Amino acid sequence: MATLDYIVLFLYLLGILAVGIVFANKNKNANDMFAAGGESPWWVSGLSAFMTMFSAGTFVVWGSIAFNSGFVAVAINLCYGISAVLVGYFIAGHWKKLGVSTPAEFITLRYGQAALKFYTFAMMVFRIVGTAVALYSLAVVVVALMPLPDGHWLQDPTTGNVAIFWAILLFGCIVVAYTVLGGLWAVLMTDVLQFIVLNLAVIFMVPLMLMKVGGWGEFVNLAPESFFDATSVQYSWYFLMGWVAIHFFMIGGEWAFAQRFISVPSEKEAKKATYLFGALYLFSPFLWLLPPLVYRVINPDANAEQAYVLATQAVLPVGMVGLMIAAMFSATASMVSSQLNVFAGVLTEDIYKKITTKANPDLVLVGRWFTVLLGAILVVVALAIPYLGGAEKVVVSITSLLVGPLLAPTIWGLFSRKVDISAIWWTVGLSFFAGVVLKFGLNEQGFLADINAFSAVAQWVQTQANLVNLTIGVIIPVSVLTVIHLGKSQDAPGAIAIDKVEQVQASKPQTQASNLPGLIVAVALGLCGLLMFGLAIANSADAIILGLFGLVLAVLAFIVYLLNSPRIHLKLSKTTS
Repeated sequence: MATLDYIVLFLYLLGILAVGIVFANKNKNANDMFAAGGESPWWVSGLSAFMTMFSAGTFVVWGSIAFNSGFVAVAINLCYGISAVLVGYFIAGHWKKLGVSTPAEFITLRYGQAALKFYTFAMMVFRIVGTAVALYSLAVVVVALMPLPDGHWLQDPTTGNVAIFWAILLFGCIVVAYTVLGGLWAVLMTDVLQFIVLNLAVIFMVPLMLMKVGGWGEFVNLAPESFFDATSVQYSWYFLMGWVAIHFFMIGGEWAFAQRFISVPSEKEAKKATYLFGALYLFSPFLWLLPPLVYRVINPDANAEQAYVLATQAVLPVGMVGLMIAAMFSATASMVSSQLNVFAGVLTEDIYKKITTKANPDLVLVGRWFTVLLGAILVVVALAIPYLGGAEKVVVSITSLLVGPLLAPTIWGLFSRKVDISAIWWTVGLSFFAGVVLKFGLNEQGFLADINAFSAVAQWVQTQANLVNLTIGVIIPVSVLTVIHLGKSQDAPGAIAIDKVEQVQASKPQTQASNLPGLIVAVALGLCGLLMFGLAIANSADAIILGLFGLVLAVLAFIVYLLNSPRIHLKLSKTTS
């Protein structure tokens, strides 16, 4: 990385901190802090949901699959889009209709306090540890692109690059800072800005990759046989269908996504947000997976997990490498900030608020302290990853056996009036038991694998890992819930409690989407345009491409500003209402 790359990265990090400061005063109460006051525009929530699916592992894992297996990686990611569209049609509007401030509030009303505590513990452990692993992975990927001069206090002497410790600490503290200051508003808006940065870097990179290989036709000619097939032996059509099913439950029931559906003004806008999320995933994988796909024909002997990083270094001019690192940071920052905000909201609104003896507690302040606490735990776990000896993988594996089956009762409770808390215990208990047997008992070193009576089943489990995950996370939970639903004749008490909350929500005046996010996006696009013009001056060889990008961004900034200026925004609001 050149000095200009570090400047670009620094300006980006400064920009997202500024967003947190801008929205700090907008958090007047807990509803603002954790649900954006129901004023988030649908496109903001949609883009935020899209970015929540990303992490640094997206570039490593999917880049590796794209490099090795070709368009199979694209097909798998298209499944997210199909799942999101289905969630938009069937589920998203129901979350907004409920009238709750957090997804955890729904769990409390529908299933009770015991269910909430169990959900919170299982999902928090799973997500905090999993997100810490993602933060560590981000640091590993990014520091490889960040050499420092000898003797620099941030340098790792063994590699000559930025030390992983400092990268985790810096990136973690920045994400915690803007999440603490701006709450869900800052999370949503930084997600939108990160979407802009990510796509700007990738869109700029794609034509350069194709030019390097000699154009699209030459890429097709040089690609390995079956490189453009949508499936493979490992990733069959059955796997793709299962992937859609698993992520239907994940997007529909995961608290971070439900929070996006709740934060918009109406049910209609919740659907629109999810449709946008789905639409983006139905075409964007073709775009952002193209660099590792093309790099396969440039350097077929490269390390697959480093394909994205190597492609970045191969074609991007000075300054754009810094922007690509910012894009990789963006991907993980979105995941981290989403989890911090949603669990801080649960601890504040659904646990602290219920047990405090204060008459009028400052829930915004409490929420900020919980965000700091969770952020500190996450950073400490991320720093400890190299010393855990794989323990973090065991924690994630065990808790994942709980989280998948917990999502099914969440969604089921949105529609069925009959299931109660017993449905959760039966679903989780049977699914967890099956998961332990299938994933720990019948794997190659499992405690049941050497028993002859189980040899055929063990062989099937060891060769069908994806189908095993589908069985544990979808097939067993849905089957159990179906049996329980059919066996009940009366409405559960939780369903009646939800009815009352929905009636209160229906009587409330509908909030209006804020135009502030649009104005911030206009400013961000304008600044990105100026950045492109500045990079054009510093890179004479790529000046024309950079200048064109700058011009397009400037025009987009002007259009977005016009659409969100107070007068036009008011007219559009009246037209759509």
